[in-house]
Amino acid sequence: MAGRREAPLMRSGSGSGQPLSRGSRIAAAVAVGVTLGCVCAFLYPDGLISRSSDSALHWPRRADSVACETSEKVDYLKSQLASLERKNAEFRKQINELSMKLQMAEHGKTKALYRAGPFGTVKAFRTNPTVMPDETINPRLAKILQQVAVKKELIVAVANSNVKQTLEMWFTNIKRVGISNYLVVALDDSVESFCKSKDVPVYRRDPDEGIDSIGKTGGNHAVSALKFQILREFLQLGYSVLLSDIDIMFFQNPFDHLHRDSDIESMSDGHNNMTAYGFNDVFDEPSMGWARYAHTMRIWVYNSGFFFIRPTIPSIELLDRVAGRLSREPKSWDQAVFNEELFFPSHPGYEGLHASKRTMDIYLFMNSKVLFKTVRKDAYLRNLKPVIVHLNYHPDKEERMKAVIEFYVNGKQNALDHFPDGSE
Repeated sequence: MAGRREAPLMRSGSGSGQPLSRGSRIAAAVAVGVTLGCVCAFLYPDGLISRSSDSALHWPRRADSVACETSEKVDYLKSQLASLERKNAEFRKQINELSMKLQMAEHGKTKALYRAGPFGTVKAFRTNPTVMPDETINPRLAKILQQVAVKKELIVAVANSNVKQTLEMWFTNIKRVGISNYLVVALDDSVESFCKSKDVPVYRRDPDEGIDSIGKTGGNHAVSALKFQILREFLQLGYSVLLSDIDIMFFQNPFDHLHRDSDIESMSDGHNNMTAYGFNDVFDEPSMGWARYAHTMRIWVYNSGFFFIRPTIPSIELLDRVAGRLSREPKSWDQAVFNEELFFPSHPGYEGLHASKRTMDIYLFMNSKVLFKTVRKDAYLRNLKPVIVHLNYHPDKEERMKAVIEFYVNGKQNALDHFPDGSE
């Protein structure tokens, strides 16, 4: 009996004689579908059914809606960011206050736990800790100081247009010495423009009615009194300041000659070792008989036109005390108030300032009385090169400043000879 012949489609392509499985048929169908899809995509790139004109009209409207919604989200996020920045500033302020209290507490704790050593070896703490910098008080000044200061230190002068010629002599000498970390605090627009034209670092404070009125029209003493209020922000930002009047000539970099072991390092108005560094002065009152002689301790005042001040709590307290008194006592001399607050001890009804201080070397940081009364007449002292000379004792400042430059810079040995010791 002859067998039944199978249909050709039921055979495998390999001629094995086995029927195609169900999986193979599915795979073949998928392959055919993919092939047709590729052909359609090539022939009809925009699709077999075009988008209706109505849909095309509605698409931009949806885009506008999305853009509007995005803008509202951006505004919301900006407001949230501003709110967070304000809160962050408040938190930073609180952290700074707490850190400051912690520093002082730890400092006190350290002193309380200090064990006294053998005789002659005990030394008290001299250097107070610096404050935690707070850039939120003046971000613009903080940015300037980052660019100008060296090792968080800089020279600062305060000036208005009344002293423009003297100011130019001041910064010309600073440039000649090669000092880069200095800054002029301009009290009016004219000085600001002048400094910028001379490529001098300058900072113009934000408008302040009280300071602006004095800064634009005030004389030397009025302007000098402003510096205690202005310097506070520098210290709060964590910078040490070498405050300089502009009737000062620089011959060496002063930062190479500072000790930095006190809150205040200041030049003296004293004219010799006794008057500058202190001496025992005997007061004689014959009517007291056996007790006619009373010993007193004397020291000539610090010069408030040139001092180095570190960013410590006592330093900031000193600035606050002086600025506060000058605002209440407008006729007071800022240098007198500066020394009274720095030196007067605590007594009934008054709490003295607990600030450490150092007197600068009078032959390195020289006042004009030392120069014209002593140094120019002494063969040995004439050969010493000072760091600065301050023309604080003489009113004919510019003429003497030019002569001092001739003497120390250009080597003209007789440049100082024709000036009198004093101002007669």
